[in-house]
Amino acid sequence: MRLLHTSDWHLGQSLHNFDRHYEHQCFLDWLLDRIVSENADALLIAGDVFDNANPSAASQRQLYRFLQQARERAPQLELVIIAGNHDSPGRLEAPVPLLEAQGVRIVGNVLRKADGGIDIGSLVVPLTTADGKIAAWCIAVPFLRPGDVPRLEAVEGDPYLAGIAELYRLAEAHAQALRQPHEALIAMGHCHMVDGQMSADSERRIVIGGTEMLPAGMFAPSIAYTALGHLHLAQSVGKQEHIRYSGSPIPLSFSETGYQHQVLSIELEGAALRSVTPLMVPRAVPLLRIPARPAPIDEVLAELAALDLPGCPPQAQPYLEVRVRLDAPEPGLRARIEAAIEGKPVRLAKIETSSSSRGQSLEDAAVSLDQLAQLQPDEVFRRLYRQKFDSEVPEEQLRAFAELVLAREHG
Repeated sequence: MRLLHTSDWHLGQSLHNFDRHYEHQCFLDWLLDRIVSENADALLIAGDVFDNANPSAASQRQLYRFLQQARERAPQLELVIIAGNHDSPGRLEAPVPLLEAQGVRIVGNVLRKADGGIDIGSLVVPLTTADGKIAAWCIAVPFLRPGDVPRLEAVEGDPYLAGIAELYRLAEAHAQALRQPHEALIAMGHCHMVDGQMSADSERRIVIGGTEMLPAGMFAPSIAYTALGHLHLAQSVGKQEHIRYSGSPIPLSFSETGYQHQVLSIELEGAALRSVTPLMVPRAVPLLRIPARPAPIDEVLAELAALDLPGCPPQAQPYLEVRVRLDAPEPGLRARIEAAIEGKPVRLAKIETSSSSRGQSLEDAAVSLDQLAQLQPDEVFRRLYRQKFDSEVPEEQLRAFAELVLAREHG
């Protein structure tokens, strides 16, 4: 049996106000081709299908069109989708009556029985091959909130962590009772595992009840493969090759410029894992960081002026992050950068400034809410200036700031 594992599509995401619809569509078209070429029996999507809980109509159409096309091109394909922390479980599950007839199983919520107990059976999904025979059982667990997990009495340690482990244990036991010896067990989850490497700038922390990182030991040895979502960098967990994050299919921030995004092809032989093969996702739109390290403005402008890029359609033009080292404010910074790239097929997404002399960290500069309430606007301005440039505000800028404050107060 062959499975494809992907996650964290974040349909509807924008990069510094630039829409990513084109890039997502390029990925989905590529994925359709891989489903066919890999002759996949199932596609596992491990959460964060959408970028937010209230996705646009365009993002929803993009998802449902993909599901329809996948069914048309690979009639044997089964799809299992779980909700991530960015998704609305209810919204994701809304079209379930229609989609289940198309071989799509969506698990957004942890369902309860009439007596209040967890409906464990709703989390266990059979996976069949083209001949209709069951080859594996998938334990499909969405992003879990405290109310989703069993309440355990007299538990040592964090009750939320213990509840998650108990939920997976119950689901694994249920799947074990259903499976035949030659049928594999697969697990899905959307969570942050211990030692998981985060992507800066693009991942939302999901601390709940004081616990964020979960141990790999919560997955039973009988589980042949665990398909995880949430972390955007493709990686194995705890040096265990059968517990994997597929990562996001496109870079969701400039910190992911150097990542090789991928989808994972999983081959099972009976109840055992035979191989895990990364399928590299081509990047439809490049992300450029110029320069590679922050530099003085004159050096940056010279590098931008020398930038030579091939022509391409507007939707495929590279995104640009400009990284400038400043030792004093540069009021015309954006205008100078825009002038340097005028006429070049590139989209200015972000200007990042830093100071070589900055010595105070954000933690050192932090104040309490009570202290902040007692500060006058000019003092807040002074502190921010010192934090950024490690020097005092020039008098002319302080006067200009005071004029702005007065104008606002009397406007």
